[in-house]
Amino acid sequence: MRAWRLAPSAAIWLVLLVMLIAAAWLSDAFLEPVYLANVVRQAAPVGIAAIGATVVMILGGVDLSVGAVVSFAAVFSAMQMAGRAENIGLAVVSTLVACALLGLVNGALIAWNRASSFILTLGTSLAIYGLTQLYSGGTARGIVAPGFREFFNFRLAGIVPVIAVVLVVLAVAVETLLRTTRFGRSVYLIGSNAGAARIAGLSLTRTTLAAYTISGLFAGLAGLALLARSGVSTTSSGRGFELDTLAAIVLGGTVFEGGRGSAAATVAGVLVLFIAFNIVNILGLNFNLQLVVKGLIVIGASAVYARLNRDR
Repeated sequence: MRAWRLAPSAAIWLVLLVMLIAAAWLSDAFLEPVYLANVVRQAAPVGIAAIGATVVMILGGVDLSVGAVVSFAAVFSAMQMAGRAENIGLAVVSTLVACALLGLVNGALIAWNRASSFILTLGTSLAIYGLTQLYSGGTARGIVAPGFREFFNFRLAGIVPVIAVVLVVLAVAVETLLRTTRFGRSVYLIGSNAGAARIAGLSLTRTTLAAYTISGLFAGLAGLALLARSGVSTTSSGRGFELDTLAAIVLGGTVFEGGRGSAAATVAGVLVLFIAFNIVNILGLNFNLQLVVKGLIVIGASAVYARLNRDR
């Protein structure tokens, strides 16, 4: 029985290994460290956003405003930079503070209204997209400062981009937060049984506020990572992120009911998705087939995890 308990959290790593072997069989490019580093670089913005959203899902909620916050972060930071290197620090800090506040608003609405996180964050997503359009005038504005992209895309030892290192560091930090702190234990306990957690004296309100603030902060970091990767800030740059993050989180074994999940496994889920996308490109298949692949992977993962959880 213990082996079955471990299976849901370990399964995604086995899937990732199989995907890597299949990808290497289809293309020798996957045997090259630089190419693999490029895959991680592509996945980094989605991975960073998914790490933060994982905390919310373990709590038993969902954050559909992730894509809107990513778009806001990219536009806001680029406009704050205004093409000047001396503005980078202020732009980064102000962007992260603003995004954390947006997450805090989500948490406050959910904590004090006890309404559906799905509906509330869908509503805030629309509002944030609208605010971003108003702020930018509906066009791509702002100029990325010199040195910003160069720093995040710099390759350590000529192979690993800094942005990939940032992804790994953030995953380790959140995994440590969840596994070793009182806050992390509260997230798991509330996600497993909110009523029992309340009786045990845990503060659902404070934990909810903190979880959604973390999600907003990480969406802001993802927006900065996306801006560093692409160099272009558009009001729609984050569209689809909420679906990609949910797909990665589900692949990593986090369940919508809450109480189970892992930031590290979420990163593995992101990598599975992006390796699948690269395989589609290598085979020369239609770009839109990525959506089909994404859907099939999520459906398959959900079915497998449901079966494993029934057998626990």
